[in-house]
Amino acid sequence: MNLASWLTRSGLSHPHMPAAALGPRVVMTYGELALRAARLAGALRDKLKLQPGDRVAIAAKNAPEYLTLLYAVWHAGCAAVPANAKLHGAELGYILEHSGARICFASKGLDADIAPHAPSSLERMIVIGGAEYDALFAADAIDVVPCAGDELAWLFYTSGTTGRPKGAMLTHRNIAIASYAYGAEVDPVTPGDAILHAAPMSHGSGLYIMQHVARLGVQIVPESGAFEPDEIFALFDRWPNISMFAAPTMIKRLVDSAAECNANNIRTLIWGGAPMYVEDCLKALDRFGPRLAQIYGQGESPMTIATLTRQDIAERDHPRWRERLASAGKPYACVDVIVAGADGQALPAGETGEILVGGDVVMAGYWRNEAATEESLRGGYLHTGDVGAFDAEGYLTLKDRSKDLIISGGSNIYPREIEEVLLTHPAVREVSVIGRPDADWGEAVVAYVVGAAAAAELDALCLARIARFKRPKDYVFVDALPKNNYGKILKTELRALDARRK
Repeated sequence: MNLASWLTRSGLSHPHMPAAALGPRVVMTYGELALRAARLAGALRDKLKLQPGDRVAIAAKNAPEYLTLLYAVWHAGCAAVPANAKLHGAELGYILEHSGARICFASKGLDADIAPHAPSSLERMIVIGGAEYDALFAADAIDVVPCAGDELAWLFYTSGTTGRPKGAMLTHRNIAIASYAYGAEVDPVTPGDAILHAAPMSHGSGLYIMQHVARLGVQIVPESGAFEPDEIFALFDRWPNISMFAAPTMIKRLVDSAAECNANNIRTLIWGGAPMYVEDCLKALDRFGPRLAQIYGQGESPMTIATLTRQDIAERDHPRWRERLASAGKPYACVDVIVAGADGQALPAGETGEILVGGDVVMAGYWRNEAATEESLRGGYLHTGDVGAFDAEGYLTLKDRSKDLIISGGSNIYPREIEEVLLTHPAVREVSVIGRPDADWGEAVVAYVVGAAAAAELDALCLARIARFKRPKDYVFVDALPKNNYGKILKTELRALDARRK
């Protein structure tokens, strides 16, 4: 069940097929990638003395060599701990300590950031591309170490927006099933198809590596190492039948860019990590055509809870098309998804509750955190903390995170509903709605707005579209909204900012 066997298979059967590219240039074939992974795995075992199950951290920027590292770790029977390269050295140090990683492979420069915070449990930090790293490939290649499906493959650390990140334990089986689901329901891959890694390979984009390796796809990393629309469009032109996973904010930047590209080369633009507002989705559809798909998932159920397919998004003549655009789509075939009440029992269509997920794609638990595991997986389901409702046709609409729900005057108010209305104003670029403590009402609705619209215009827009009690009591205009490294708006930080304004 070892995921590394997928690369070995591709390397043996099609050694000359391109596997990895830096910008427009192929830098590794499948034969070369498979051999490098096997040799590095030999060095991990024989030179660095790692044992099956040991954790190996990868604190690296996106690069073709990420593929070598990830598959070498699995090839040796170890577990990968990919960490976002944009984190602070202290945050990376915490992940190294908490995971108990014995070895850390780091991009040049990141090693210096991590060093002051490296725990005593870390035996060695190796700079990717340095002399010590290159010397490891002199080791003899080894065979793939057998692994059971329930063995740890990827220790997926959450973004930690509300405190210390937790390590979701993703097994070989978890990732295999998530990969099958991606290929079957989101974005079928055929040999030679490309995927562009413009989002972090340590997280969402990296979870789509495996299906492309299994299906002989080409993994592309931008040369700039950043998300630049001009470069992204040039790579769309260079690589036919290309897909890309992105946060909604990244898709929005592409839509707003004045650069041009050949949209016919795009296979699928997949967004996730946060919902895309309907108005933004319509603009993306107008610019790129019927090549959009949405996924809803969490690190604990990697990228795999529900999906809104290209067909759903493109079906403009459906009588409920706009309603479907506002949804997260239908549950994947490999998961059991229910909307539950406080008692954990499934609610009927139309009623709002917490979204629970069951199935073999759900994580094994949180690393070294029994209490959080029991709380999150109680009753045999993953408790997502997201609030939603099914419609009569089986489409799941996310209302909000349970912690973002606003209760004003005893009524539940879902910020996204208000945000969708405000974004229909042509002068509003971004918006985030939060609850502000209020002595009379419990919470008052407050909208933080990026744009040049007048508050009176926004108020009139809300009064024309939603119930009076839902409209914001205050509009705060800002130059930018606080976001994490994945482009998610940080409502926790926004609430703290709002508290300081008093």
